[in-house]
Amino acid sequence: MSIYDFSVKTMDSQTVSLADYKGKVLIIVNTATGCGFTPQYDELQDLYELHKKDGLEILDFPCNQFMGQAPGDDEEIHSFCTGRYGITFPQFSKIEVLGENADPLFKYLSENTRFAGFGKGIKAIAMNGIAKKMDKNFKDNGNIKWNFTKFLIARDGSIAGRFEPTDSMDELKRRTEELL
Repeated sequence: MSIYDFSVKTMDSQTVSLADYKGKVLIIVNTATGCGFTPQYDELQDLYELHKKDGLEILDFPCNQFMGQAPGDDEEIHSFCTGRYGITFPQFSKIEVLGENADPLFKYLSENTRFAGFGKGIKAIAMNGIAKKMDKNFKDNGNIKWNFTKFLIARDGSIAGRFEPTDSMDELKRRTEELL
């Protein structure tokens, strides 16, 4: 099984095969409009504008599973993201990334990566506390812990990295540029 075996739903309920993205470098991210990490949309958009011509695609999947931070329907979320952050990369229908209703793509990504921690600093301490309340064994599984978890996919469809919301966007950019 590879990333290209999955299909996803667009905001207008069309089915899109990830095989349509073969040969591109992908960043697949679960997002939320009311999260402390929502300003990462700016950095993601900057990265997209810089490297879209080189074969980068960012695939945005809103998710409301983390403290209800992505309220609204697909149209409201898209309107917020384009109006506030000017995003132009593909945004898909709102999904779940955890539990029995988790989208198969995100199950695959979670099962084939590991959680390496939130790093150091005050945000990391806060995120460790939040994650532990949600899952006492959070350090021991690949489940997505919060909004803006990013999966970097190489041109051949392999998973090249996982970046937690507290990870450096500069490191995501560096790793992305290596793959491009």
